[in-house]
Amino acid sequence: MPVTTTSAAIHVTPVVVKTFLAHSKKKAKRLRASKDEHEVPQDDIFFDEAFHIVKAFIEMGTKNTIESLQAFTNTHVPAPYWAAVSPVTIPLSSCNAAADVLIEWFGPQELKHVVGGERWWQVRGLNGIDGEWIAELEDIDSEIEVKVQDGKKLNTEEANILRMEKLDKVMLYVHGGGYFWGSVNTHRYQILHYAHKFKGRAFAVNYRKAPQYPWPCPLQDVIAAYLYLIRPPPGALHKAIPNSKIVFAGDSAGGGLCLTVLTVLRDLGLPMPAGAVLISPWVDLTHSFPSIMKNYDTDIIPKYGFLAKPSTLWPVPTQPESGGRIVPTVINEPPKHGKADTLTTSSGHVEKQQGGVYRAGKLVKSQEEMLVKSESPSSGSQKEAPQYDSQTSSRATPESKDEIEKTLEEHNMDHWEPKPPKILMENPNAVPLEIRSQFQMYAATEQLTHPLVSPILQGSLGNLPPLYIIGGDGEVLRDEIIYLAHKAAHPSKYPTRAGVLRDSVRQKENAEKFTTPTKVHLQIFDGMCHVLTVFMFTKSAKYAYRSIAEFIKHVTSCDEEHLSKNPFPDFHMPLDDILKRSKSVEGKSYQMLRQDTLTNDKQSTPESDLELLYLANEKIAAEAVKQNEVEASPLTSTPSTKAHATEDISGTLMIRDRVDIHGNVRPMEPIEALEALNIQISQIGLIKEAPAQRWRDGQDKWDKRFSKKAKKVVKKKAKYEAKAARLLENALDQGFVHQSHGSLTEHEHLVAKSSASRKTSMGEIQADRRWGPLDLENERPPATAIAGRHDTQEAVALLKKSIYYTAPVTHLTVPKLKAVDAVRAAFNPHDDPNKPPTQSASEQQVKTNLVPIHGLRVWDDIVRYFGRKSIAKAADGISATAEKVGLTNSDEN
Repeated sequence: MPVTTTSAAIHVTPVVVKTFLAHSKKKAKRLRASKDEHEVPQDDIFFDEAFHIVKAFIEMGTKNTIESLQAFTNTHVPAPYWAAVSPVTIPLSSCNAAADVLIEWFGPQELKHVVGGERWWQVRGLNGIDGEWIAELEDIDSEIEVKVQDGKKLNTEEANILRMEKLDKVMLYVHGGGYFWGSVNTHRYQILHYAHKFKGRAFAVNYRKAPQYPWPCPLQDVIAAYLYLIRPPPGALHKAIPNSKIVFAGDSAGGGLCLTVLTVLRDLGLPMPAGAVLISPWVDLTHSFPSIMKNYDTDIIPKYGFLAKPSTLWPVPTQPESGGRIVPTVINEPPKHGKADTLTTSSGHVEKQQGGVYRAGKLVKSQEEMLVKSESPSSGSQKEAPQYDSQTSSRATPESKDEIEKTLEEHNMDHWEPKPPKILMENPNAVPLEIRSQFQMYAATEQLTHPLVSPILQGSLGNLPPLYIIGGDGEVLRDEIIYLAHKAAHPSKYPTRAGVLRDSVRQKENAEKFTTPTKVHLQIFDGMCHVLTVFMFTKSAKYAYRSIAEFIKHVTSCDEEHLSKNPFPDFHMPLDDILKRSKSVEGKSYQMLRQDTLTNDKQSTPESDLELLYLANEKIAAEAVKQNEVEASPLTSTPSTKAHATEDISGTLMIRDRVDIHGNVRPMEPIEALEALNIQISQIGLIKEAPAQRWRDGQDKWDKRFSKKAKKVVKKKAKYEAKAARLLENALDQGFVHQSHGSLTEHEHLVAKSSASRKTSMGEIQADRRWGPLDLENERPPATAIAGRHDTQEAVALLKKSIYYTAPVTHLTVPKLKAVDAVRAAFNPHDDPNKPPTQSASEQQVKTNLVPIHGLRVWDDIVRYFGRKSIAKAADGISATAEKVGLTNSDEN
C-alpha cells in the first residue's frame, strides 16, 4: 500500500493505542529504577504519543518506495485561512546564476572528476524552482489595496507579496527530510510560527530532491533562492532584500544545506546573510561520530537508516551483486583524488571466482599494512613510506608494530584514512571492507567525503556569520552537531583531517585563510530527538522558537560592527541591567501571568509568559558571564562585564548551553567531558565498520523481504528503456533535430536557429534553459540521476518534456507529438496528450482536485491539540524557572 493518509492512519493507530497503554507503566518503572533521575520528555503523554507517531510514520516510509513517500510529502496542501502564503517560481535565470557560482567554486577539474560534469545537475523538469512567501495575515498591510503593478493585474496572493514589504526581516527557510523527502508543505506550519514570532516574513524553497536530483542539485537550488532574494530577476514582485536583513534557517538536511551555502558564499567573496539558524543539521554523511550508533532508541530516525521498497529508482543496484552489498576490499591502496573506486567493479582489479564471491586479483593487505603504502598528507613529512612485497608471504606484514607507529609519526598521521568506498575497520589487522552499493541517497558513496556534501570536513568553518545551532541530546546526530559548533568557533583547535586537505587545494587554502572564529550559540536540549521544533507543543520547542526569533531580530537589527562584538541577543544590554531585571513583564507580575495561563483557554503559552522564561534564561547566561563560564573572543581575555550603561556585553565568542525539558538553560559541561570533542581528528568523516555493517544488516533484510519485487523492477526498468528509445525514434520521425540526433541542411539549420525562441507545436525552445537530458555527452551523472537515465517513469517524463514542451537552447526544433504517442498518453494515468507530462515528485508538487483530509494537515491539528492540553504544565515549569533565578519567590504563592 503506498504512502497515503489512509495507510498512515492504519499504520499509526495501533502505535497510538500501544503507546497510551504502555506510557504509565514505563514511566513508573523508570522512576522506581532511580528516584533521583531527571525528567525526560517521554514523561509527558502528549510528547510520548507524538514521538511514536512520527517514528512510526518514518518507519512506514522505509517499507514503501521513495516515489510514494515523496508524492505524499510533496502534495500541495492549502494554507490556513490566517496565513498569507504566496507561491512564486524562481526563474531559470536565477538558476543559471546559481550554476555559475558553483561552476566557479568547483573549477573544471573537480567538475569533471568529482561532480561528473557541469551540465547534468542543471537539467530540471520545471521552469524554475517552487518557492513561497510566508507571513501571518495580521502582520502584513492587509488593508492596502493593491490591484495593479507595472500594468499587470494582481491576484490576492501576488498582492500579498507587496503587502509584505513592510516586514524587513526575512528568513530563508530550507526544509529537511534526509535530502529526499519533505517539502514546503510539510514545514509550512512551522515556518508560519517562526514568521509570527520574529514579526517578519519567510521565504521557503522547494528544492529538487535526491535520488532523482542528487548533489549538487539541491545546493544549486538553495543558492538560486538566495540570489532571487538579493537580486530579483525581471518580473519578480519583491524589492531587492539587503543581505543584512536575511537569516538562513534549516532543519536536518536543510541545516546542512544552509551551512554548505554559507561556505560557498564565503569562499567566493559573495554577500553573506546576517546569520544562520541550524536545527539538528546533518553535516556528516559518513556517520563517523559515536552517537550515530548509540542514540537510535531515543530518536525518530530508523535504526537501519532510510531504506526503501525497491523501485526502478532505488536501491542502486536494484539487486545485490554477487558477494553482497559490502565485500572484502579488492585493491590495496586508497584511490587517488578523482580516481575513487566506481560503484561497478572492473575486470582490471577484480576476479569473480567460482561461488560468486569477490576475490582480489592479487593478495590484499590488512588495514595496517595498507597504511605504510598510502600517500603522506601534505601537512606531514614528504618522506617516502617503506614498501613491502605482498608476494613474500601469504600476507605481507611490516617487521614490527613499532615500525608502523614510527611511520605514523613520521607522516603526521593518526590513522589510515581510507577513502570511500573503503571502510575503516575496528580491527587494524582485518582486510578492509568495501561498499558495493550506494547507501546515501544524496550523493554517490565516493562523494560523501566532499566538503560540500559533508560540511563537517570543510577546511575551515571560520569567517562565517553568527550561528545559532540547536540539537537534541537523544538524537543520532548529536555528536556531529556539537563538533560542528566547536569547529566553527575554534577553527585552529578543530582542524580538518589531513587526507581532506591533501586532496583539495581549496580546502588547504581555506584552513590557512579563514582563521577568524565564527560566533556560535550552541544549545543541546535534554532528552529531545531529531528536529525538536517539530514537537511545537513541548516546552523545549516553545523556548526554541522564542530563542530563534530573538536571534533573528538581533542579527538583522544590528550593524556589522555591532555584531562583530556581540552577535548574541542574550547579551543585548549591560550585565548589571540583565541581573537587575524587574519581576514583572509588560506591567504584570509573574503570578498574574501564571494565573492568566491557568484560567484562559489559549492555544499556546502567552507571549508574555514565554518572555518571562526567556528573560530568566537570559539572566542565567549573564550569571555565566559573571562567573567566566562563557568563551571569550581571542581579541579579549574575558567578556566585558564593565560595559557602559548603553553598551551590550561584548567579547563573547561562544555560548554553550544545555536546556532541560522545561526550557531552563544551564552551562554545558567542559570540553574534555564531551565524547564528541575527544575523538581522533583523523577518524572524522570516514565510513566506519559499525554503522556500515548495521546498514548492510538492514538492507539485507529488505533485499530478502522484497526479492520478488526487485525481480519485477528489473524487468520494468527494461520496459522504460524501450519506451524512451521509442519516444526518441518517433521524435526524430517528426522532425526533431539535436546535435546528437538528426541532421539539417545549412539553410534549414539557419531557419531553425532563427526561430528557436518562437513557439512551435505545443512547446518552445526556452532561451534560459541551458541543457536537457540529451546534452550529457562526456558527462558522468551519478547512477540515480534521472537526467542521465531512461529506465524510470520519471526519467522518461523528463525526456519527453524536454523534447516536446520545454526544450533547451541546444535543440533546434520542437517536433509535434506523434499520433500513436498521443493515444498512449491518453491511456496513461501519469501522462496527458494535451499538456506536459507530470514531473518527478522530487521536484513538482502533487496537485489533487479532491478535498482529502491530508495527513500533513492532520499533523498540524494534532500539534495544536497537544499544545492546548499541555498549556497548564508549561506554566508550572515556567513558574519553577522564575523562582529558581529570582524573578519571583515562593512567598508570593
